[in-house]
Amino acid sequence: MASALSDSRISTEHIPVKLVIAGPFGVGKTTIVSALSEIRPLNTEEVLTEAGTLVDDLTGVNEKTTTTTAIDFGRLTLPGVVLYLFGAPGQTRFQVLWEELVRGALGVLVLADTRRIDDSFAVLDLVENAGIRYAVAVNHFADSPDYPLETVRKALDLDPSTPLVVCDARDPASARASLIALVEHIRELVLS
Repeated sequence: MASALSDSRISTEHIPVKLVIAGPFGVGKTTIVSALSEIRPLNTEEVLTEAGTLVDDLTGVNEKTTTTTAIDFGRLTLPGVVLYLFGAPGQTRFQVLWEELVRGALGVLVLADTRRIDDSFAVLDLVENAGIRYAVAVNHFADSPDYPLETVRKALDLDPSTPLVVCDARDPASARASLIALVEHIRELVLS
């Protein structure tokens, strides 16, 4: 009889790593956790209500019909490491969860949207104030303005060493490449 503890993908040789996926409202955090997770992800998505539209700015994401009300959670096993992915809600009213979500996290993948680049500053401030390693992934939407990465880097006032990539949060390979950029950045900082 096999138990969950004998799952061949997870062994004592795998190092558990907690990562947080952050970004403003409607940027694709739930989508990227779903694309990355090898297990059925935990989502706390609820239908946007009329009352919610009074507090959540839908500018640029008018087609959005749901919102995360707590966290998203997924897991991804890579050689030697198990990544536990926690998607943070993007609305400021949920910032009380932020301290708990980042406690023990090794890094944060910040998603940005060039249609609403200014919305990224509040999240970047949270990450930088927490002193957590991070990378930025620009989630490309069909109607996103296409800017060179150096223009985005300058607009976000990112340090030259901060990884900045473009991704499609729906595509598992693209989402994984974004996560790899973060993990490699963490590894470089830890080993240096």
